Amino acid sequence: MKQLTVIQHTSADYLGLIEDHLEGRRIRFHYHRPFTEAGKIPPFDHVGDGLILLGGGPWGSAGGRDVPTLAEEVALARACFMSGIPTIGIGLGAQIVALACDGSVEAAPLAFTVEPANRVREDALAGFMPESWINPVYMRDRPVPPDFATILAQDSAGRPAAFQIGETVFGFTGHPGFKRAMAEDLIMEFEEVPENSGPSLDRLGLEKNSIGDALVPIMTGIVKLTGWMREEG
Repeated sequence: MKQLTVIQHTSADYLGLIEDHLEGRRIRFHYHRPFTEAGKIPPFDHVGDGLILLGGGPWGSAGGRDVPTLAEEVALARACFMSGIPTIGIGLGAQIVALACDGSVEAAPLAFTVEPANRVREDALAGFMPESWINPVYMRDRPVPPDFATILAQDSAGRPAAFQIGETVFGFTGHPGFKRAMAEDLIMEFEEVPENSGPSLDRLGLEKNSIGDALVPIMTGIVKLTGWMREEG
């Protein structure tokens, strides 16, 4: 049975709907919470079969309000990349993946948007990525993938919404398994709140079924490419 290491940056931002897809495939996952008093970044030899780096709410990586464990996480993600261990970065996690793989980040204010992302390659995620899906983004700063990355999807402004580095490293600016309750908890957990959060919360609730439907092929493609369940596909 595969075992994944998941790093949280806030108590509110977790795997969300992705949990059900992993559990349904009997893929185990263990959360690490370095923001707690007893939490810390796991050593490389404890990562297991894959690494997932989650979002950070108001935490970023471009210098304005960096997540405190940024350097450690970049080093861990780079070690996984160099060793061929599948890695997925979501939101802040995508920024960490970009930094770990010789990309960069650009400063941007904390924002909460619920807008479509559009696939730019038919073979994205082994052909399973939807042509368009709702991409909930709750994030400060933005990842800039390295030149050798493959852009899989873009947002309405033409910026990368999903990218792939090598065979098994992926970055998503939005959380493909995001729930309205997660956004509500992020808003309550921190004093800093994105502008116009109300309309985004409302749309997130309205798009609940659409987000869940899009996650099915997204997870199928991820699981296929990472080898977390070889018998699938």
